[in-house]
Amino acid sequence: MTRGLSGAQAARRARLVSAARALALDGGYGAVTMHDVADRAEVGRATVYRYFASKDHLLTEVATDWARGVTEDLDAVAVGETAAERLTAVLERIVRTAAAELTLTSAIVQAVTADDPSVDEARTVLFLLVRDRLAAAIGEPVPGWDQAEVVLGHVLLAALVSLTSLHRPVDEVAEVVRTSGRLVLAGALATAEDGTVTRAASAAGA
Repeated sequence: MTRGLSGAQAARRARLVSAARALALDGGYGAVTMHDVADRAEVGRATVYRYFASKDHLLTEVATDWARGVTEDLDAVAVGETAAERLTAVLERIVRTAAAELTLTSAIVQAVTADDPSVDEARTVLFLLVRDRLAAAIGEPVPGWDQAEVVLGHVLLAALVSLTSLHRPVDEVAEVVRTSGRLVLAGALATAEDGTVTRAASAAGA
């Protein structure tokens, strides 16, 4: 979070996130220490703790930065004529980018799933970012989409675990998220239509 930071503070914080990302990309979760982050960013170790309560907190911020970068150019990523095509394109982009940077992906998955209270707020920010990107890809309001977003969040997390811990082929994982995206969206739309029909029938009966 960068609210309330001066320009210099925000730049310093961004430099710490960048340093942690580079260390994770090179050596994974174990390579990221607050000491090494401080050295790479050319600041004192106390400065790192001024912005981040723990290593997992810092790496969760790296995850948010990573997710923002992957989905930043949404018009180029969310390609397709239908909502399902655009949604699945974004899901697949996330999976394929994660597969291309497995060491980094493994580190951020470990951090995001850590039982660390300092991660809670940053994890919520990450999930809200992904949720907003998926909703923007669909491009049209879907009643009850909040529940569908929760399901897709679990699907994406499972996909990243499949890549990093289970070492499943990227094409297989990409197909799973595409299929899941289509099914979840279709289910949400069908539920919305059923609700509309039920309300109309009730109104007619009244």
